[in-house]
Amino acid sequence: MGYRYRQALTQVYRTTPRQRQLCQLSPIELKQQGITVLVLDFDGVLAAHGESQPAKEVHPWLQTCIQCFGANQVFVLSNKPLASRIAHFNCHYQGVRYITAVRKKPYPDGLKEIIALTGQSSHQVMLIDDRLLTGVLAACLANVSVAYITYPYVQLSKRPLPEMFFMVLRFLERYLISLYSRFTYPNH
Repeated sequence: MGYRYRQALTQVYRTTPRQRQLCQLSPIELKQQGITVLVLDFDGVLAAHGESQPAKEVHPWLQTCIQCFGANQVFVLSNKPLASRIAHFNCHYQGVRYITAVRKKPYPDGLKEIIALTGQSSHQVMLIDDRLLTGVLAACLANVSVAYITYPYVQLSKRPLPEMFFMVLRFLERYLISLYSRFTYPNH
């Protein structure tokens, strides 16, 4: 599917700022752009891999999202829906829903479930993710908007092997997309 959607993936990669972090996205501006449902990845986007709760600086950003969209319009769609994460959201962000029991991204099942739950158009849904060939590809498959995080949360000192693994995956994804981009758009 990555090959089939290579042009869409290239477009996302080429138009995203190279140092984009989650908290640089303005929930108010997203709402003004017509986004009514926000879907968040966890690992790399809300926190470093393996953490059970969002990074400290993400808490005010999440509160702004809840005020802007309403808690029932904010979702977490993670390939690792750990019980500790779900419990943290249930305790601190009541109404924000954690999507579980669906096939992992890049399958669009979780996004399609969110569209069905909210009754919103796919164009009003935005996924925020840090991986091209999982989250961004799932957004392409579900025809939802996507914000690609190019500067994810990482804690090498705490979990060096998993973090290095995902850093290599992100590098390889970007490398493949940039190769495709060079051959398709040689003058850019």
